[in-house]
Amino acid sequence: MTTLLKNFFTAALIASGAVSVNAQDSAAVSPLQISGSVDTYYKYDFSGYKPGNIPTAFASENNSLSLGMIDLALKKSSGKASFVGEVSFGPRGQYQSLPNSDNTYEEGNGYNSFHIQNLYASYQFTEKFSMTAGYMGTFVGYEVISPVGNFNYSTSYLFSNGPFQNAGIKANYAFSDKVGLMVGLFNDWNVYQDFNGVSDFGAQLFLSPVEGWSAYVNFITGYPSGTEIDLTTSYQLTESFKLGLNVADMSRPSDAGGFSGGALYLQNAFSPTVSLGVRGEYFKSKKNEALVFGPVADESVFALTFSGNVKAGPLTVIPEVRFDNGSVDMFYKKNGVDMTKSAAQFSIAAVYAF
Repeated sequence: MTTLLKNFFTAALIASGAVSVNAQDSAAVSPLQISGSVDTYYKYDFSGYKPGNIPTAFASENNSLSLGMIDLALKKSSGKASFVGEVSFGPRGQYQSLPNSDNTYEEGNGYNSFHIQNLYASYQFTEKFSMTAGYMGTFVGYEVISPVGNFNYSTSYLFSNGPFQNAGIKANYAFSDKVGLMVGLFNDWNVYQDFNGVSDFGAQLFLSPVEGWSAYVNFITGYPSGTEIDLTTSYQLTESFKLGLNVADMSRPSDAGGFSGGALYLQNAFSPTVSLGVRGEYFKSKKNEALVFGPVADESVFALTFSGNVKAGPLTVIPEVRFDNGSVDMFYKKNGVDMTKSAAQFSIAAVYAF
């Protein structure tokens, strides 16, 4: 891996065109930017099963007014250098987002801790070439941890089973405003420190064929996480209607499992304050897989989620109804013993962005 790192840095220096870093950069220093969000929700499982069904990340508590998280982000640039630091508190941003910095188990809260969402620094060598190092929200997938970045409040199976964050170093090169490439070396998924060494390689190809249409072809591979190939694309067909697609396949080493699936996103803004959207997802677990979020090995699930976005300034209210149907009995009935193929839930969330 030492040789690989050396080769990576050598290539990065060549690509930068031997640009010298000038501490007396004439560009203006930007003010410190502070942003973030808070969110809360209520969810009810129609089966009456007290813990609730539908095993995806976040919004897991049933029949309770529950907390999401408070998310705080700092950003600043000085000349060609910049940094981003983002931390979160609350279930969505703590023990439901890996990793945890505290191994103390708290009944009802799991392994509770603050969580670093992003902590990285970047340098813009030229208008086209930059490098970033640190702990970053993953480049893989359509959805993100922060509810501000998602139309639906509940998350997809693809998001829940893919990487949340990648720590490492990456180089970005923009060939034009329509084509870009990122390559990087990363730790295993979702860890601050990789005790196996920097062992993952990742790449992302960005394409924007026409105005309003963007596509990202993502690839990440390493041991023991596995290899995932992911396509994420969205097209703003009209001023009000948006179409999105996420397709992914992940395989673990030594045929130890993985998953595959696809999610289609349709969203329409009826006014500046009211939008409706639907997400349809097919997700399949591979043989030998034991997923925390999803069906048992070699089985599948289809999920249909209807969400509204009602905006009042920085506040977004998200009423949502979700129906999941498995290839086998995978959801609990009210008694918590008998199983059924289908599950349904209603939720309403409030997300405030600042």
